[in-house]
Amino acid sequence: MRRQRILSFTSVAALALLLGHGIAAAQAQGQAQAPGAPDANAGITREVNLTPAEELVQSDSFLARMDGSRTTVRQSLEKARLQRDVVKTLCLNDKLNQLDVALRSARERHQSLQSAVQRSDIDLAKHEFTILSVLRQRADQLSAEANQCIGQEAGFVGESAIQVTIDPGIPQDPSAFNDPNGSVIVEPPICASCVK
Repeated sequence: MRRQRILSFTSVAALALLLGHGIAAAQAQGQAQAPGAPDANAGITREVNLTPAEELVQSDSFLARMDGSRTTVRQSLEKARLQRDVVKTLCLNDKLNQLDVALRSARERHQSLQSAVQRSDIDLAKHEFTILSVLRQRADQLSAEANQCIGQEAGFVGESAIQVTIDPGIPQDPSAFNDPNGSVIVEPPICASCVK
């Protein structure tokens, strides 16, 4: 009973999102676009009336796409580690962990979708497919965020030593110094407004 309530609530919520998207897309198609204006629906329109078998095929492509994103981020992480870029490594590691969670959840949902298709449970199949669609969008977002991870030069904490070497070939004018040892002694001004 509880499962049916949860399922019906999430199905209603998903249906409301899909209907809202369909209404917005229909309104956008009905409006005239300005010449040269970018398409407002580019990349966000999708078929709403898929059969459970088509949803299963589409979910396979979602998993492949998410797995490809994970592989790309993993390769970037390995490269950042080789470069010893701590900031970029931390950023990419975080995105990779989030992608792993999304991919793991998507695989579980895909199995649930498969069993729903085998049982011919259309409502459960739509529910699982909707969640898979959201997980794919999240993976795309994480992949885009991973591409924006910015590295930084590594800094070292601790004592630092500066070693100065003066080229002996540089001519020095000893008359420019007041001290016979060659040191320059300058007294700091008493106040900034006192210096003219």
